[in-house]
Amino acid sequence: MSIRFDSVTVAYDGNVVLDCLDLTVEPGEVMALLGPSGSGKTTALRAVAGFVRPASGRVLLGGRDVTDLPPYRRGIGMVVQQYALFPHLRVDENVAFGLKARGTARGEIRQRVGEALEMTGMAGYARRHPRELSGGQQQRVAIARALAIRPGVLLLDEPLSALDAQLRSGMLAELARLHRELPDVSMLYVTHDQVEALTLADRIAVMDKARLRACGTPKELYRAPTDAFTASFVGGANLLPVTVSSGSVDLAGREVKVDTAGVAAGARATLCVRPHLVGIGEGPNQLTGIVQEIQWRGATHRLYVRIGEHDVMADVRELRDPPWRGDEVTLHFAPDDAVLLPAGVGHG
Repeated sequence: MSIRFDSVTVAYDGNVVLDCLDLTVEPGEVMALLGPSGSGKTTALRAVAGFVRPASGRVLLGGRDVTDLPPYRRGIGMVVQQYALFPHLRVDENVAFGLKARGTARGEIRQRVGEALEMTGMAGYARRHPRELSGGQQQRVAIARALAIRPGVLLLDEPLSALDAQLRSGMLAELARLHRELPDVSMLYVTHDQVEALTLADRIAVMDKARLRACGTPKELYRAPTDAFTASFVGGANLLPVTVSSGSVDLAGREVKVDTAGVAAGARATLCVRPHLVGIGEGPNQLTGIVQEIQWRGATHRLYVRIGEHDVMADVRELRDPPWRGDEVTLHFAPDDAVLLPAGVGHG
């Protein structure tokens, strides 16, 4: 079932928290709404759920205008970060709750609860209470409850934020598996975690200050971001102010070869280079600077190197003999690994 935001605006006491959102989630697609706190992503999800009323615009599910319908008539499943399980009910009773509310026949309830628990790997815990489960198991029950009603749309609001890193990784894999097993269910996944969005989503909608900044596949947004905010929020990046010449740019008085097609000579721009594409030692586009900080990250070292007035990040394979703070080092990156973005405040 498709989800369509048609110029949806939401405001509280005159304060716009979602500004004219136009976005379509195709049937069976996982769309991540990615952005910082206050960006409007959770408001967008709540507008689909029916928990907030747009000040203007329409929400459509499967081509049907549901803007004026109450939540229980929209045929959606929802999973939130706090699990929201009833502590006095067993696991199977929690999963059955939505079905009972819809007046589903007892025999069908038993069948659907069993299917949902099996799908989420919780069939062996049906008779337990939520207090007897781990955080990850409770979240699986919440997902099972949402799936039991067989929704055409599944809404997930920061569903993994309360879990530790190891559980989060495991649940990401489980959600990816569920997506493969439920190819007709559209998922709208709200998160501020770029790893979750890059791992799970077919497309990512990047939100900031109540507006949609960019939308595309994870590879599109990572390899060819359209602006500095998207580049920094999807994967992290060196964002460096430069002046454009023909076939090169000036970075802190150094000539750097990049693709400048479509950008006028003399224009100001932002050079975007991902840290893992910056190497140490000789190579194309060499830049020499002073090490400000070095961080060991297991498989890699991250170097922060001051070049002119800017710190450039380089993620390099673990170095046997890493430099020290204050050492002079040479960095390099390939011209094809850099992207020119509209001028803005550089980061890094």
